[in-house]
Amino acid sequence: MARELAERELTSEGPKRTGGGGVHSRRRSVTVNLAESPLSWLHARGHLSDRLFDAGERLRADYERAQLSPSVTMRWDPVRIKGGPDTGLSPTERQLAAKQRFDGALAAAGSGLSDVLWRVVCACESLPAAERALQWPARSGKLVLKLALERVADFYRIA
Repeated sequence: MARELAERELTSEGPKRTGGGGVHSRRRSVTVNLAESPLSWLHARGHLSDRLFDAGERLRADYERAQLSPSVTMRWDPVRIKGGPDTGLSPTERQLAAKQRFDGALAAAGSGLSDVLWRVVCACESLPAAERALQWPARSGKLVLKLALERVADFYRIA
C-alpha cells in the first residue's frame, strides 16, 4: 500500500481534517497516512487479528470486484486477451460471482451487524464516524465490527 502522509493539527476530537496552510508551531500536530483504511488502522494497532483483517479485505475485494461503489463515468476496463487469467469466466460472470459472495457475506453477518461492516470495510468510514451515523454509544463499534468480521471469516472459511 502506498503511503500518503499529511501533517494535521491535533485537536481534542482528533486530527483536524480541514484548515488552511500548515500547522502552527505552538499547536500539537500529528502525521497521518491518508491512504490507510480504517480496517488496516485497527489491524496495525493490534485491535484486529490476522483472521479478521483477512476477512475484511476479502469482503472489500468482493465489493470492488462486483463494482458496487458509485461510478461517475463509463467503464474503462482493458480489452480481454485470450489465454489470460480467469479464462473460465467472462468479466460479467466474475462481477456477478463477486456480488453473490458479497451478498452472502453480508447475509452471514446478519442485518444488525452488516451496517457497521459495510460502513467501515467498504465505505472506509472511520469507526467513530460509523458509530455517530448509526447513533451508537462511543467505542461500541469495535466490538460489533469484530463480531461481524468473525461471521464473515466463517463465511469465507478463513482459518
